[in-house]
Amino acid sequence: MKRIRIAVFPVAGLGTRFLPATKAMPKEMLPVVDKPLIQYAVEEAVAAGFTELVFVTGRNKRAIEDHFDRVPELELDLEAKNKVALLDSVRNVLPSHVNCVYTRQPTALGLGHAVLCAAPIVGDEPFAVLLADDMIDAPAPVIGEMAKVAREFGGSVLALQKIPPSSTRQYGIVSGSPLARGVLKLNGMVEKPDPADAPSDMAVVGRYILDPRIFDCLRRTQPGVGGEIQLTDAIAALLRGNAVFGYEYEGTRYDCGSKAGFYQATMEIGRKYHGLGERNA
Repeated sequence: MKRIRIAVFPVAGLGTRFLPATKAMPKEMLPVVDKPLIQYAVEEAVAAGFTELVFVTGRNKRAIEDHFDRVPELELDLEAKNKVALLDSVRNVLPSHVNCVYTRQPTALGLGHAVLCAAPIVGDEPFAVLLADDMIDAPAPVIGEMAKVAREFGGSVLALQKIPPSSTRQYGIVSGSPLARGVLKLNGMVEKPDPADAPSDMAVVGRYILDPRIFDCLRRTQPGVGGEIQLTDAIAALLRGNAVFGYEYEGTRYDCGSKAGFYQATMEIGRKYHGLGERNA
């Protein structure tokens, strides 16, 4: 497999679970302590060596583009006031060797359609997809570990997490056989099955390494669950003639698409990395 350098971030969702906070602000810009959700996902990709970042945006998402741009007036003000730490945090939101490209998803037709909107930019290369809603605190960048699996075994890779059987209606669920430690060779996948119909308790979460042939599968995919073009359905089609692997990552995932998960992330990240919530001796 070619070196994987492109990471796609689908960020066109409306964020209705967080209204009214997301009426005028993208949900991806909601802060967990002192950084917006999207920055955690971008930092994971950059730490893993990705250099081309593609944001699939929608209306009212300009704040994301502004966040990863330079703000000379703010930098000059911080420099004049000798606020060195804050100045570094602003300047280092994105390293200079990393490029950002923005494209639009004109209509909210699902995650699969959002990924397809990146096709003209990605071209004929393997690429990563990261969902900012799934914030993962891990000892190594999960998307980087997945890229290693893709290079070793030659195929697409999906991040997997074991879930309670009662939760299968919330996820894409896979079936497969063990190939190496933490790696499954997948042979099936179904979107949000009832517990009685689920092929396993292994769920797909928001990290993917995808072969560019996924775009042809997406073009043929009909609307599925929720009337949307599901990425899961396209991956199931890709499985029929191409290798797809599952990677059971190490780390803690926070479902920041829900209020409970967002609150948990804020509390635990605040305690672990910022010393918040601790009583002074």
